[in-house]
Amino acid sequence: MTAIEERARQTRLFPPGFVWGVATSSYQIEGAVDADGRGPSIWDAFSRVPGAVAAGESGDPACDHYHRWPEDVELMAGLGVGAYRLSVAWPRVFPDGDGRVNQRGLDFYRRLVDGLNERGITPFVTLYHWDLPQALEERGGWRVRETAEHFAEYAETVHGALDGVPYWITLNEPYCSSITGYAEGRHAPGAREGHGALAAAHHLLVGHGLAVARMRANARAGEQIGVTLNMSPAVPASPAAEDAAAARRMDLMVNRQFTEPLLGAAYPGDMAKVYGEISDFSFRRDGDLALISAPLDFLGVNYYYPIHAADAPYEQPDPALRSAFDIGVRTVAPDGPPVSGLGWRIEPRGLHDTLTGLAARYPGLPPVFITENGYGDAGELDDTGRVAYLRDHLAATAAAIGAGVDVRGYFCWSLLDNFEWARGYAARFGLVHVDYATQVRTPKASYHWYREAIAEQM
Repeated sequence: MTAIEERARQTRLFPPGFVWGVATSSYQIEGAVDADGRGPSIWDAFSRVPGAVAAGESGDPACDHYHRWPEDVELMAGLGVGAYRLSVAWPRVFPDGDGRVNQRGLDFYRRLVDGLNERGITPFVTLYHWDLPQALEERGGWRVRETAEHFAEYAETVHGALDGVPYWITLNEPYCSSITGYAEGRHAPGAREGHGALAAAHHLLVGHGLAVARMRANARAGEQIGVTLNMSPAVPASPAAEDAAAARRMDLMVNRQFTEPLLGAAYPGDMAKVYGEISDFSFRRDGDLALISAPLDFLGVNYYYPIHAADAPYEQPDPALRSAFDIGVRTVAPDGPPVSGLGWRIEPRGLHDTLTGLAARYPGLPPVFITENGYGDAGELDDTGRVAYLRDHLAATAAAIGAGVDVRGYFCWSLLDNFEWARGYAARFGLVHVDYATQVRTPKASYHWYREAIAEQM
């Protein structure tokens, strides 16, 4: 028995009412990409670009959750979780991004929400987990403000249709949607832009603000609305001043260009210095900050690892051709920390520092949910690495709570092995193994460990 497990048996590490959950996303598990009127998303299009996704794979089959959701709800019930974080596929509801509502798509989510509530599992619904309707991308995507306005219409429609959902998350990881998708080109839509990517980041936040306003205007009693950010502490790779400056730039790109407008009602003071050569920020409008910074009921935090940053030359010397991902920084792998099965550095302390850092930087920080945290490997059933990862990150979460951070819940990523974006199906994060050829689900050792950990804390 480990020290954290022994302590868990002796005393409650987490406060009464702490929410234990698992998380997934629509494109990664649903499959059925052309069923019941669903329109194409940017990930359907991107997955068909040669070389974009490992082995040329896509979310077409995924876990067939669209048809097998009752089995997956039973897996959650057997796990003992009290909550499930799911996402709605925008193109299932609006196949063209706007205009005609696809009632068959909404009906799927109604059935799922009803099934969860019948089993005593609280739905946390994420409205946008990266699957933008392709029709809107062809009209400019998140580069244009019109997409933010369509997002608000979509959010209002889904919110109105799904009662029985007490927790709503507008966006999942706007950093990945904007910078990874529009600047780095590693995710859909696969663009490598400067001004366009920064505009996408801003318009995602505008879409969040517009959606919050519409949902609050029609809120049911007790509903809470938040947003989820992926956060990684940016750590200098050495004591050199140049690396400290590089870490500051990385912190801006990954973290502060989202946290400052949302939580501080301000644009980062160093944003013009870092990005002024590639953008004039003309996408900002008067009143945007007030819209974006409307008070949140909670903040979702996704954490996997810190980033160790070192100063480096720009990849593209010409600012006119430079992407927003090219900020004169390279990431380095420090000596010492172990790595996951995917080669990601395992540093639980980074989760503690993320949480305490947020509380220190933003007085009045809303309650926090860890909306994603997990371990990737090749899919072993005896996944001792995942067990250790979850154990140590739960300990880091408990330590942050002990330091005064108001953390209300923890969602393991993920319930199921799934389509892991550009990595395809080789990377597996699930508590439950999925045989994609047969769709047979097999709980792993981590599933049983997590069930026992939850039971000990209830």
